[in-house]
Amino acid sequence: MTPDKHLDSLRTHWKANKSFPSMAKLADVLGLASSGGVFKVLGRLVDQGYLERVDGRIAPTNKFFALPMLGDVRAGLPQEAGQDAGQELVSVEDFLVRHPERTVFCRARGDSMTGAGIFDNDMLVVERNTPTKPGDIVAAVVDNELTVKYLFPAYDTGWVLRAANPAYQDIKAKASLEVLGVVVGVFRRFDR
Repeated sequence: MTPDKHLDSLRTHWKANKSFPSMAKLADVLGLASSGGVFKVLGRLVDQGYLERVDGRIAPTNKFFALPMLGDVRAGLPQEAGQDAGQELVSVEDFLVRHPERTVFCRARGDSMTGAGIFDNDMLVVERNTPTKPGDIVAAVVDNELTVKYLFPAYDTGWVLRAANPAYQDIKAKASLEVLGVVVGVFRRFDR
């Protein structure tokens, strides 16, 4: 098994179990015959920053969850592939979450924000306790109903929530409007 395959095997095991097995069982996971080989592989992965030792056990680092970046891919005309493809590592969490202590995810439902690139079933990255400004996309509770919309000042007083789909009218709170947070990212899966 190549060094990258050892890391891949550990990532696959972690994804399924959210933990690492005992040292004896790690030999099976890594496809190794001896505990000496396991210690050698783990030592290399610690030295490379994928794992760390915590209270006598191994634990994954942020780098463990990072994946290789292929580089920029044009959505228009094709371009020549770069030589540095796969050299940079990117963690989805590090890319999307700047402030983990105040970040939550919400699932978008409906089609009112398609013009902003937010589609039904998308996951929204929402930063709570973030100052808002006109034009921000926010998750908000308006008159006891949760929604995601653009936030704009109303023509008279207060604020209005505006969809990114012309089929929907602006929403102005009748009784209460609470901004839960600013949407700072969106992600989705294309299931096959």
